[in-house]
Amino acid sequence: MILTVTLNPSIDVSYPLEHLATNTVNRVKNVRKTAGGKGLNVSRVIHQMDHDILATGFIGGYFGQWLQHQLDNEGIPHQFLSIQAETRSSIAILHDNGNQTEILEAGPTIDRKDANKFLDHFDHLLPEADLVTISGSMPQGLPETYYTLMIAHAEKQGVKVLLDTSGATLTHALDAPLKPFLIKPNDEELSDLLKHHVDKNDLSTLKQDLQAPVFAGVDWVVVSLGAAGAFAKHGQNFYHAVIPKIKVVNAVGSGDATLAGLAMGIHDKQSDQTILKTAMTTGMLNTMQATTGFVDPAQFQIYFNQVTIQPS
Repeated sequence: MILTVTLNPSIDVSYPLEHLATNTVNRVKNVRKTAGGKGLNVSRVIHQMDHDILATGFIGGYFGQWLQHQLDNEGIPHQFLSIQAETRSSIAILHDNGNQTEILEAGPTIDRKDANKFLDHFDHLLPEADLVTISGSMPQGLPETYYTLMIAHAEKQGVKVLLDTSGATLTHALDAPLKPFLIKPNDEELSDLLKHHVDKNDLSTLKQDLQAPVFAGVDWVVVSLGAAGAFAKHGQNFYHAVIPKIKVVNAVGSGDATLAGLAMGIHDKQSDQTILKTAMTTGMLNTMQATTGFVDPAQFQIYFNQVTIQPS
């Protein structure tokens, strides 16, 4: 079973408008509301690809009840820790020929008592997990080292952690004695970690960058190259995953779908090449859907066969 962690889930609300008018009323006919947050996008893709998952995180209030009801409707198993504070909403306004304006609530503030309770809750779930994914931002109140604590708890029970985060939380995780098994930084996050500009189009230099001491002890580092696929390091091996040209409908959530593919491939003990091809395929399939965090499994093999993995 893959345990997916979303500490700051949200109800994702999408408002499509032909034109966004400010300082007046905008009326929306077609509203889409989904159980969101990066980790729940990962959960949904893994579930749609018929792998066993369990979603966890903090949940609270009426919005939290609605979110869990949505997961129930989708058949996604979950065991959240209930808190008193209300789960957040995230609003995306799609307007004016492809523009997207987002209004993101910060979410609840987690006190020390609930922070400690979640670690106990996490410890209780770990014995059933073969692999853990941790995605996205943390709610207010948690220390920047909280993901690092979670990785340590998982590692002590022999469970690998795939971490998709940025900023101080990623830096702390890489500085800790017990490392995440996999990280998935983009070029901007790599630049922040290495303190110099990273050019994702220069693969020979990127290969050198991924050998920096900051990544010591991390088995997998996977860097998205956008339409050019991905560049990955596993141990001493380097790969360029090349994807076909596709028609992109909605790119939001493709990184989460990619992490889902990485998790499935690693969970299934596949070869490096198959792990990367799976991840590229789920990422592509997500971009071909209007709804974030969705893939069409019927198209998986078609696009999987079009991904090539080049040793670098």
